[in-house]
Amino acid sequence: MKNKEPEVNVPAAVIDKVAWILVRNGKVLGARSRGKDTYYFPGGKREPGESDIQTLAREIEEELTVRVKPETAELFGAFEAHADGKAEGVSVRMTCYTAEYEGELSPAAEIEELAWLDESDLHRVSAVSRLVFDRIYGAESGSAAEK
Repeated sequence: MKNKEPEVNVPAAVIDKVAWILVRNGKVLGARSRGKDTYYFPGGKREPGESDIQTLAREIEEELTVRVKPETAELFGAFEAHADGKAEGVSVRMTCYTAEYEGELSPAAEIEELAWLDESDLHRVSAVSRLVFDRIYGAESGSAAEK
């Protein structure tokens, strides 16, 4: 009888991101990077030592030229799914916040386009973003879509 090698459970790689959920008139703000065709929620990866809110404020100012009001930030939820364009086993964990802001939304840095999306745009967003769409558009009264 041959010895069978033990199964080794290697943890999947997780990309940690923070995202901003901004809903207006029943539509949620999406951002598309230059050279891409998929929309994501604005935000990004934290820098060493940053809190979620610090990451959110920095990324939104860099990408959209507006200032998020940190004192208004509220956790919307955390969502995890396969990371688009990455190898099997690589997922993205997106911690989402709502927050008020000051300024005029305008794409900057790597962002080429902003769009107001709804459930008819599921084919245009990332896998993890679809989970957020489910929460926004599948929720009952009191949902973010009503804010």
